[in-house]
Amino acid sequence: MMRTDVEIKIDVVAELAWQPIINETQLIVEVKEGVVWLRGIVSNLAEKVVAKKAVKKIIGVIDVVDEIEVKIKNNFSDEDLTEKINSDLKWNASVPQEEISVKVEQGNVFLSGSVKWAYQKSESEKCLQYIDGVKSITNTISITSENVTPTNIKENINKAFERSASIDSKKITVIIEGNTAILQGKVNSIKEKDDALIAAYLAEGITNVKNEIQVEYDPIYL
Repeated sequence: MMRTDVEIKIDVVAELAWQPIINETQLIVEVKEGVVWLRGIVSNLAEKVVAKKAVKKIIGVIDVVDEIEVKIKNNFSDEDLTEKINSDLKWNASVPQEEISVKVEQGNVFLSGSVKWAYQKSESEKCLQYIDGVKSITNTISITSENVTPTNIKENINKAFERSASIDSKKITVIIEGNTAILQGKVNSIKEKDDALIAAYLAEGITNVKNEIQVEYDPIYL
C-alpha cells in the first residue's frame, strides 16, 4: 500500500523540525502524488540546501520542487564574499582553485573555469553552500577529460554500483554516449537515484551524466 500525501507531509514537516539549522516555521510544505513543494523564506543558503536534503530522505517522496527564497539578514559586500570564497577554494584539497573563476553579484555566486574531474566541479560548489551571505550558486565549470573507451567507462560505473550498499545495480542500466553517461531504470528512493548520479560522475572520462532513473517505491519499503 502506497503512502498517502498526508502521511508524507507529516513526516516531511517532522524531519524539517528535526534539523537544528532549519526554522521550519518559515517553510510551507505541499505534497501531491509524492512530489513535495517547499516554499518560504530562509536567512541563508545552507538552510535551503539542508531542507531539500532532509525531504529526500522521507519514504514515499518521489521528487522535490525547491521554491525556497534566500534573504540574507547580514549585509556582506560582494568584495568580501569574493575574498572569502577564493580563500575557501584555495584551502580545499579537492578543488584546483587556480582553474576556477569566481564572480559575485549581490550575493549570487557564479563559478566558471575548467577542471579534469566532475567531483571537482561538484565540490567547488558544495564547499561554498555554508558561507553566510551567499544567496545562490550558479556553477558553469566545464569538465575536460582524456579519452577513455566507452566500454571501460560503462564497466567501471557498473562495478561502482555493484560495490555500493545503497544502489541496486540490477535495476539500473548504463548507456554511454561519448563522455556522457545516461542512467535509466527504476529505484526505491530519491537517495538511491542521487547516489547513482554521484557514483557515475566519479568515473574517469565522464563529463556529463543524464539521470533518467525513475523513483517507484516497492511496497516492501513502505
